[in-house]
Amino acid sequence: MLEIVNLELEKVKQLNLEVKLRAAKLGGMRSYGQYCSVAKALDVVGDRWTLLIVRELLLQGPCRYTDLRNGLPGIATNLLADRLNELEGAGLVRREEAAPPVATTLFRLTEAGAGLEPALEALGSWGLRYMAEPADSDEFRSQWFTFPVGLFLHDAEPDGPPVSIELRPGGRPAIVEVRDGEVRTRLGSAESPDLVLEGPPRLILGLLGTYVSPAQAQELGLAITGDPALLRRLQPATASGITGSLPPCKPAGSSGRALLRSVACSCSGVPCPPC
Repeated sequence: MLEIVNLELEKVKQLNLEVKLRAAKLGGMRSYGQYCSVAKALDVVGDRWTLLIVRELLLQGPCRYTDLRNGLPGIATNLLADRLNELEGAGLVRREEAAPPVATTLFRLTEAGAGLEPALEALGSWGLRYMAEPADSDEFRSQWFTFPVGLFLHDAEPDGPPVSIELRPGGRPAIVEVRDGEVRTRLGSAESPDLVLEGPPRLILGLLGTYVSPAQAQELGLAITGDPALLRRLQPATASGITGSLPPCKPAGSSGRALLRSVACSCSGVPCPPC
């Protein structure tokens, strides 16, 4: 008898959860009321913080609630909970119980949620033009290196030995791994990195993109441990290499590298040659 009662209680709990999720989906998300795919997409992900939650789940993988909150400086905890409920109701996020010893709830993107990755990459490329003059209060997290590194840097020697570069912008370090023609970024430390770059994130990006030389970066406060010549592995075939000078501008929209260049120029104080 007790088992039957417990089973019915579980059914009631599940029904309550479904009702709450449906309410989040229908009532929490405003609609533009337009029969247009862009408008329909924005009905679901157009609210403030929503795409940044998706960004964190793309970059970090399944996350605890505290991991998400740490990766979203400035968000109120009740607003994060609301956005997660809305995303879950829309079928973009699901929660699952992690196995011991973690034993906590993890949030994971569904297939539909992961399908937003190309849209975020495009936004990341487009948004670089607004990074040239960050506000003093702007926060940074190491996982945010992933988009610029993945979008603009390539393995120039696919047959060369693996290379690991540890990035230390303050807070959690990140690793750039160059292997078999691919460049990947992950959070964490390397046991024996081939190169370590420690300093402001804009200086690190400027050096990775060859828009400041190792000597210039060090003068501006970047600590370099290891052989900076290893950075040649990260340059696309058309790059001029690490020469200590800034390459000329490319036509707007050609690859986005000119935008990364402007970020480095503003950080370094190095005059950018006229386009």
